[in-house]
Amino acid sequence: MIQRKRMAVLLGTTLLTTMVAACSSGSEEGQSGDGKKDDGSKKPEVSISILDRGQIASDEGTYESNRVTKYINEKSGLNVKWVPILRTQSTQKLNTLIAAGEAPDLMWEYGRDYMSTLKDQGAIQPIDEYIEKYSTSYKAYLQAHPELKPYTMFDGKTYIATSARGIDAIANHAMWIRQDWLDKLGLKMPTTMDELMTVLRAFKDKDPDGNGKNDTLGAAFNFNYTGIIQALYAAHGGLWYLEGDKIVKGNFTDRYADVLATLKAMFDEGLVDKEYITDKNYQKERQLFVTGKAGVYFASWNIPSEYRELKQNVPDAKLVPFEPVSTKYGKFGLYQEPPANKLIVFNKNMKDPQAAIKLLDWMIDKNWFDVRFGQEGVHYKLVNGVPQAIDAEKNKKEIIYAPEYAVLDQYSPKPEDFAIMAAQDTISQEYAKLQGESLTVAMKNKFRRDIPFNPTFPELSEIQTSFAPLSEEIETKVITGGTQYTPQWGMEQLRKEWKRLGGDNVDKLAQEWYQKNLKGQ
Repeated sequence: MIQRKRMAVLLGTTLLTTMVAACSSGSEEGQSGDGKKDDGSKKPEVSISILDRGQIASDEGTYESNRVTKYINEKSGLNVKWVPILRTQSTQKLNTLIAAGEAPDLMWEYGRDYMSTLKDQGAIQPIDEYIEKYSTSYKAYLQAHPELKPYTMFDGKTYIATSARGIDAIANHAMWIRQDWLDKLGLKMPTTMDELMTVLRAFKDKDPDGNGKNDTLGAAFNFNYTGIIQALYAAHGGLWYLEGDKIVKGNFTDRYADVLATLKAMFDEGLVDKEYITDKNYQKERQLFVTGKAGVYFASWNIPSEYRELKQNVPDAKLVPFEPVSTKYGKFGLYQEPPANKLIVFNKNMKDPQAAIKLLDWMIDKNWFDVRFGQEGVHYKLVNGVPQAIDAEKNKKEIIYAPEYAVLDQYSPKPEDFAIMAAQDTISQEYAKLQGESLTVAMKNKFRRDIPFNPTFPELSEIQTSFAPLSEEIETKVITGGTQYTPQWGMEQLRKEWKRLGGDNVDKLAQEWYQKNLKGQ
C-alpha cells in the first residue's frame, strides 16, 4: 500500500457513505475453515463484540462473517470471532452475555460510564501487564498519545484500550436548513433561538414548497434532536456541569427548564410531527426530511444518504449546515465527542490475552487502513495520498459497515479531503463540498464539557438505572401534556424523584469524586 504512512497521520472513525471501502475481495486464501494456518498449526483465537447497525446487505454476509472479517482473519494470523451487538440495545445485550458467562474476550462501547460499571461489577480486568509484556505497536501509540491516558484508567490501573478520534469523529451533532426555503420566504439565517422559532413557524405556515397545501413542517430530526436542544442551552441531561465549585447533573440545572420549554413549544405549535414520540427509530422523521417536507434537520454533521435521497426527490433543494443559535445563556457548540474513540475492555474470563493484544497491535499498525478502505483499484484509488472512491454505490453496498471493524485506527481527514475521497458523480461531489463545510461548522463552536468525563461509582450507576425511565415519563408529560404540565412542574418532579431515590447522597458522593479526581486539573 503506497503512501500508507502518510495516511496514518491523515486518517479517524466515521461512516462516509461516499468513500468508505472494505477490505478485500472476500478471498479466504491462506486460511481454512477450521481456523488453521497454511502450515496446519492452529491460529490463536480471540472474540470481540461488533455493533450491529443493520448495514450489511444479505449477499454481503452477516456481521459475523463478511469480506471484512475474512480479510482480518486472513491477514492478522488470528482467528477472530465477531459477536454482533444490536446498536440500540448494546449495553443490555452485553450485560446479558456477561451474566450468562458468554461475553466475548474483548468488548467495546463509547461510554466510559458503562465501562466503569463493568469494572465495579468485576466483569473486566486491568491490562497494564498485558500491554507491557505483549505489545509493541499499541504500546508505542499510547506513548505518543498521552491525552488518552485519563480515559483508560480506573483506580490507577489501565482497564481500557483506545485510539484517538479523528476530527470527523469528534464532530457529531449538527443542524441543517433549506436555504432555498429561506430565500423564497425572504428570511435570514437564524442566529438566536427566537429567530429559529420564527423561521420554523414560517416553514410550517407559509407553504415554502409552493404546492398550495399546508403540508410542511418546521423541522424533522434523527435521534440527536433532544441532545441538540440541550446543547444549545448547555444543559445536556447526560453530563455534569460546574456551577461555582460544585458539579451538577445537566437535567437539574435551571437551564434545563428552558430545554423542556423549547421542546414543548415545538410540539404544541406543531412545528415538528407530533407522532415522533412513538417513532422510536425515527424512520418517519427521516422520510419527512428526504421527501422535502421539513425545512430544518436536527441530525448529524455527516448525512450522505439523506442528502442523496433529498436531491433525488427534490432536485432544486439547497441544503446547508448552520451554526448553533444563541440563547439567553450565550452561544454553545453542539455535541462533540471526547478525544478517546472506541473503548475496548478485556473480559476477566478471557483465555488468551496475548491474542487480544496481537489483534490490537495488528490493527493500530497501519492495517486499520485496509480494514476501512478496502482494495486499491477495486474500492478506491489514491489521489495525493487520499483514497478516492471509485464507485459510491459499490462501496455503499459492500463496505459502509467496514470502518466499525477497525476497533483501533489513526484516521483523521481534513475537510478538503472529502472532495478527493468522494466518487465523481454529481451528487457525491456536491455533497463532498457540503461535507467539508459541515465539519468546519460542527467544530467552529466548542461544545461545553465542563469536566472531561462523568463521575463513576456504583451508587450513581444504580440510581441512574432507576431514574432514567422516570425522567423520560416526566419529560414526555411536559412536552405532550398541554398546559397542565409546565416545564417548572417537570423540574420539580425530576428533582423530587431524584431525591426520593437517594439523590442527595449521590450528589454528595459525586462532589467527593470530583474533588478527588478532577479538581485542579
